[in-house]
Amino acid sequence: MRHEKDYYQKIGFKCGLEIHQRLLTSEKLFCSCSANKEGEKLPIKIERTLRAVVGELGEIDKATGFESMKGRRFIYNTYKDTSCLVEIDEEPPHEVNKEALEISYLIAATFNASLPDEIEVMRKEVVDGSDPSAFQRTMLIGYDGFLELNGRKINIPSIFLEEESSGIESSDSEVVIYNVNRLGIPLIEIDTDPEIKNPDEAKEVAMSIGTLLRLTGKVQRGIGTIRQDVNVSIKEGARIEIKGFQELEVMDEIIDNEIERQQKLIEISKKLKERKAEVGGAIDATEIFSKTGAKIIKSAIEKKGVVLAAKLSGFKGLIGMEINPDRRLGSEISDYAKIAGVGGIIHSDEDLKGYGISEEEINNLCNKLEIKENDAFIIIAGEKEKAEKAISLARYRAEYAIKGVPPETRGIDSKKNITKFLRPLPGGARMYPETDEKPILVDHKRYEEIKKNVPSIERIESRLMNEIGNKQIVEELIRSPKLQDYFYIAEKVKDAYQLIATTLLQKMKELKRLGIDVERISNDTLICIFERYKNRIITKQAFEPIIKALPRNCSDVDRIIEEQKLVRISGDELIELIKNEIDKGNKQKNLIISSIMSKYRLNIDGEELNDVIDVLLKVDK
Repeated sequence: MRHEKDYYQKIGFKCGLEIHQRLLTSEKLFCSCSANKEGEKLPIKIERTLRAVVGELGEIDKATGFESMKGRRFIYNTYKDTSCLVEIDEEPPHEVNKEALEISYLIAATFNASLPDEIEVMRKEVVDGSDPSAFQRTMLIGYDGFLELNGRKINIPSIFLEEESSGIESSDSEVVIYNVNRLGIPLIEIDTDPEIKNPDEAKEVAMSIGTLLRLTGKVQRGIGTIRQDVNVSIKEGARIEIKGFQELEVMDEIIDNEIERQQKLIEISKKLKERKAEVGGAIDATEIFSKTGAKIIKSAIEKKGVVLAAKLSGFKGLIGMEINPDRRLGSEISDYAKIAGVGGIIHSDEDLKGYGISEEEINNLCNKLEIKENDAFIIIAGEKEKAEKAISLARYRAEYAIKGVPPETRGIDSKKNITKFLRPLPGGARMYPETDEKPILVDHKRYEEIKKNVPSIERIESRLMNEIGNKQIVEELIRSPKLQDYFYIAEKVKDAYQLIATTLLQKMKELKRLGIDVERISNDTLICIFERYKNRIITKQAFEPIIKALPRNCSDVDRIIEEQKLVRISGDELIELIKNEIDKGNKQKNLIISSIMSKYRLNIDGEELNDVIDVLLKVDK
């Protein structure tokens, strides 16, 4: 649902971004392991569990507590050349990667940031198991920066250099398997102030930051190398951190859907307060369902599990209220229960008979819970320990429904373009000093030199216009992750600039949609194809069949050209083909073109054919 721009001001919309981008370095941030290759998986696995402990302020962080409650095991795959004892926290970190520091200074300068006199390496608690040490090393690189966009400044209060997390291989309710080959790759985090005015501007700011990062030529490219987190709140709502945007095209839609979710939760909260709603304690309802025909409940009881229930006074009709497409308050309560390892909840706003629950069982439960006219109830079935945790979490979420919107970290449901619960929002006391690293003194004179190399969109746009000559293609290329690929290929080929750009922006996307694994084709292989075109060995039309055959190198390209008979027909050979058509009495230009191209579409350049026909028809007259 799209809204007018002043709508967001009226609802008290606040939004800020956190952009995370991997840097293009040869080594990781705190060790000499490779930062730019996958590595060979080793038969060595590390296993850890996460246990919540009291922090320096005497409290357990809520997000850490929730993750610990899941009781999951974390297994880490190790790799040759891309992991060592540093990643698994069995060896102190090495000196900070100087190449990464230099790149981070360039990025700080790109966003007009100041540098501190001294850089302190800190530890930030990690609650999802993605680091075997349960913390991530991070350091403040720049502060008080800004981005100029559409005539106004978007403030960037902080820029951090930190470690990338492990990549997740698989996950279920009991075990998460991580790969540590990407753990420790240098990562830059750029934070904006929460002053973005609307979802469209959020998308534009994210695109602009991504563009400037790519223009440095010092960042990794490809899926997963850049991630955008969005912090969103509205009046009477709460700050929600939406993690892991990959597709910027739908960022505005997801933010709008999150606004709608918060608005519906606020509406529910007000109704619950009017009804003086309360959440009752949990009761054991196993006996009521001892002879049930409901498959979910029956299965739990047969496995020696229990059935627990809780009364939600004043909740009738509101648990089933839709807050997002196919999402209800009951879905939110169920998400919390699932943390304990159960399948979810059953609630009284649902069609209980559809579960196989009988009228008698419903009446007996209502009597035991003392359900009145506006009351509702929830049911959880499962192993005793899991069910007890689950009913406690479900009751907690139901109680928060009375208060309003809980502050949370949420992920993205890419099928529906809505957010989904991950964990409560972490507390503020997550950072503490890294005692194994010395402070880094900043060379401000060197920073002044680095500032001279800051990328300029205007300068790059001018260069591209000279090479490509089409403003629409240039604007699309500047905002595309393919920009550095273009520069690399164009520098080697030194010709066919517009064709290089359109191939990267359009043709490769078309082929990917057809199921062609275009990511397997390297830039050097593409250079071979463009060189063959430049040297008039092939035509533009031959690009598609060559790429479809997935060449790995130049010899593959030449083999495919020969095997598929894609060599260009030009010069005397082309003249001979046209003369044969004329000799047959075919003297209409469009008929000659149609006849020849029907046989040699992949071998003949259309412009050359057109020009040669014009010359030969004049001579024939």
